[in-house]
Amino acid sequence: MRTSRRTIAAIVAGAAAITLVATGCAPGGGEAADPNEKITLTLATFNDFGYTDELLAQYTESHPNVKIVQNKAATSNDARDNFFTKLGAGSGLADVEAIEVDWLAEMMQYSDKLTDLSGPEVDGRWVDWKSASATDPDGRLVGYGTDIGPEAVCYRGDLLKAAGLPSDPDGVAALLDGGWDKYYSVGQQYVDATGKPWFDSAGATYQGVINQVENAYEKNDGTVIATENPEVEEAFTSVLEASSTLSAHLGQWSDDWTAGLANGSFATMLCPGWMLGVISGNAPDISDWNVANVFPGGGGNWGGSYLTVPAQGKHTEAAKEFAAWLTAPEQQLQAFTNAGTFPSQVATYTDSTLLDATNEYFNNAPVGQILTDRSKAITVTPFKSVHYFPINDALQKALTRVDVDKSQSISESWTQFVADVKALG
Repeated sequence: MRTSRRTIAAIVAGAAAITLVATGCAPGGGEAADPNEKITLTLATFNDFGYTDELLAQYTESHPNVKIVQNKAATSNDARDNFFTKLGAGSGLADVEAIEVDWLAEMMQYSDKLTDLSGPEVDGRWVDWKSASATDPDGRLVGYGTDIGPEAVCYRGDLLKAAGLPSDPDGVAALLDGGWDKYYSVGQQYVDATGKPWFDSAGATYQGVINQVENAYEKNDGTVIATENPEVEEAFTSVLEASSTLSAHLGQWSDDWTAGLANGSFATMLCPGWMLGVISGNAPDISDWNVANVFPGGGGNWGGSYLTVPAQGKHTEAAKEFAAWLTAPEQQLQAFTNAGTFPSQVATYTDSTLLDATNEYFNNAPVGQILTDRSKAITVTPFKSVHYFPINDALQKALTRVDVDKSQSISESWTQFVADVKALG
């Protein structure tokens, strides 16, 4: 098995919250009365969901009346802007729209503008928390889960070996077993031995830390606590203090960061399943990347998406059938093979296609078993309400000011972050 080598663009990017226009948005005409009528279904995704032309052709072969057109946004943020603008306008969305988990809560405010996707044929398909997040107060399931993002650690074996550190996956897993302090202390050993950076960016590292906090920015009732939560300030401060000597100071998803995947600018990085395709796609000629079955602090989930069917579409029933097919276990296993997107469907977790999957690019690492183990290690599901995306975006900008731009001190940037959150209202 080999994950896709396509370049994946930014997952996390900032944008101001979008206010939907309160317009009526009645469902479209549903599926055509004549099931043999030739129709075109549009699919809007971002980055790389693993939906290759070959995979989509399997659907059209069994549904010869259907033509599929996939449109990929460059980033999750671009997809978010497009989704909310057109959802509010009442027209223009694709028949099937992909949603990123960090703005799912924003979308759930407008669940009445989406098709109910529930049904006995999909009951129990996903891990409980995945489907629960996409179920509105009326019990309507409005998003079919695609992937989740259990995290491991990716590393350059040649760079660790040159530093006199273990470079085999088991050795690296044992070396890094423990909390964030252990990850930073081993990183300091590497820096002392080589004079080179240990990890890519403060932003990416912070995301791994904060994904282990259940209520980072908000209480469960939606009360914003981001600027008063000692766990958030401690994560912010500790990551930046470590970054002063350990970081390559590269803004994640920047051109320099992308180049760093190939030129050895850093030795390790936090690695959800979808990151495998990012690395191999941007550093196709590097033979020293590997994956260790370990994550600081135990476990964490970064990312994951859903497929929705906007009610404004002309063929909502046909689109629902198509979305259900794309997120069925069989297709999710193919997507994992294509792009490393780890399935959220429980039936896949005992399937040999997943458990026996190896990745040639990552020195034949048993990525199926590694990511399954990392998924089982997840003990915290962060609470994400409508405020999560803009607050986390403001926090990421605060990290960038210190780690990448070097325009502010830690305390100065935290003070601006507090002001930025207050300005969000």
